Amino acid sequence: MPLDTKRAMLEAIQVSPIIVGGYTDRSGGVCPMLAAHRNGGRTTFASFARAWDKYTRAGNNPRRASERELRTLTTMLEASIAIDDTQGGAVLGEAIADHRQAQVDRAMREEYTAGPLAPVEWPDAVEDLPVERELELHSV
Repeated sequence: MPLDTKRAMLEAIQVSPIIVGGYTDRSGGVCPMLAAHRNGGRTTFASFARAWDKYTRAGNNPRRASERELRTLTTMLEASIAIDDTQGGAVLGEAIADHRQAQVDRAMREEYTAGPLAPVEWPDAVEDLPVERELELHSV
């Protein structure tokens, strides 16, 4: 999950009623991903929703997340954010930016350094060709 989304979710679960087993409920509860979205973490991450519902053993009806479930989610988010901040996030982001720049540089190089296409040598008259070659030309 993107770092911004993790941070948004962490902030949102402190102020929003969090539920399991649904996107929203009738009393204003929201799933953690929707809470993050409303708090600026504009990412859709369906695998998180499935994992959250599996972890909480959500049934068919939405219910409020327990204190234990929220404490676990908070701890996991804090740990993941700390890891991203100290090692993975910056390095990965830098690598992605370098890769994208290399793609742009290559495309620009290819666009501006490719010479004109070589002219095609066509025979003066198709009638002068053997029948097999004439059929070849017409089938192209």
